[in-house]
Amino acid sequence: MSLSPRGFPVIAAGWPELVDELDRWQEAGRVATLWWRDDDAVAPSRALERMSSIAGRVPIALAAIPAMVQLELAAWLSHRARSVPGTRIVVLQHGWRHSNHSTDSKKSEFPRERSSEDVAFELAAGRIRLTELFGMSALPVLVPPWNRFDDRFLPLLARSGLRAISRTKPRITSQPALGIVQANIHVDLVAWARGRDFIGEETALSNLIAHLRARRLGLACADEPTGILTHHLVQDEPTDKFLYRLLDLTGAHIAALWLDPVEIFVPVSLLSA
Repeated sequence: MSLSPRGFPVIAAGWPELVDELDRWQEAGRVATLWWRDDDAVAPSRALERMSSIAGRVPIALAAIPAMVQLELAAWLSHRARSVPGTRIVVLQHGWRHSNHSTDSKKSEFPRERSSEDVAFELAAGRIRLTELFGMSALPVLVPPWNRFDDRFLPLLARSGLRAISRTKPRITSQPALGIVQANIHVDLVAWARGRDFIGEETALSNLIAHLRARRLGLACADEPTGILTHHLVQDEPTDKFLYRLLDLTGAHIAALWLDPVEIFVPVSLLSA
């Protein structure tokens, strides 16, 4: 059994089902695409530095809270891009202020009861704020806090300068509204109801394999990349170890590919506009 540069077995104990699933993708002549989203970014921190070091050359989509984000985060991203060749971190729009406006038990910044005018203002303000700070690194992608965004507001996205949305669970359609691309996350590594620690290797792998298998068998959208969600501010050591192993294993398998968020969310026509 060969070892990765970090010292982990390429095929670690307890991971054979993932290897088997990727082998099936390879046998079918297909590539299992994945992507990495990290939420609640506001400022540079040791936790953010550690997470980006774990990622290495694997791209990260950093969901930043526009009303709270600090100028220092833009400086940190710029410095890291210069000092660590191959680093790829882009910024997504994590709502506006990450405030709960829901009147029921499910938290949401954009519940159905809010006015369209207020929602449109916050979406546009958030887009302007992130573009001012991060320039082209700020993709026109909304990540609603708590992954909730009422569908009646979907037409407001394009009017606010946004071209995509990322929520949770397998998508029903790749375009939930005219001109809007959707790509969700499918494996949240945080156990929010249990102390905000790691959900556990077994649960994480089970969720990951389930979505990959559903895509391969046509039970879910085959073209939606499998999304991994982290929160660097609460990320613990077991989560770090899981990510190390996951990146090593997928990096060594010919049928696995981590996508740049630009490939997922931004049409060529917009990049060349």
